[in-house]
Amino acid sequence: MKTNRTWRWAAIPVLVASMVAWSNASADEVPLVTGEHWARSSEQVKKAYLVGMANVMLVERAYQAVNAPPDAQSIIPRAVRGLKGQSLDSVRETLDRWYAAHPDRLQRPVIETLWFEMIVPGIQRNP
Repeated sequence: MKTNRTWRWAAIPVLVASMVAWSNASADEVPLVTGEHWARSSEQVKKAYLVGMANVMLVERAYQAVNAPPDAQSIIPRAVRGLKGQSLDSVRETLDRWYAAHPDRLQRPVIETLWFEMIVPGIQRNP
């Protein structure tokens, strides 16, 4: 138990330093992931991106458990409904197929493709 507490206390400076480093980054320094990035990425990088997106949604959902806005003011309930029954691999494969079928649309952000090509149709199937 003492080791666990020691680890937590040691992690705090690292977390604070990370937050400070990220707070100094401007929006211009964080790239919007497009189909070009997606097409050049390995399967592992694509999965990491999707895990990151899922984690953002989980954090937002946990926050909303206490401060729940109406569904109309949050994308989280819609994203969950729209992606019902999907796995990381099925989402990755669908995005791979979409960008392969639309090489002229590689400038389109992955999050936009995910929303309009998977989540919105999924919502229509799972009202």
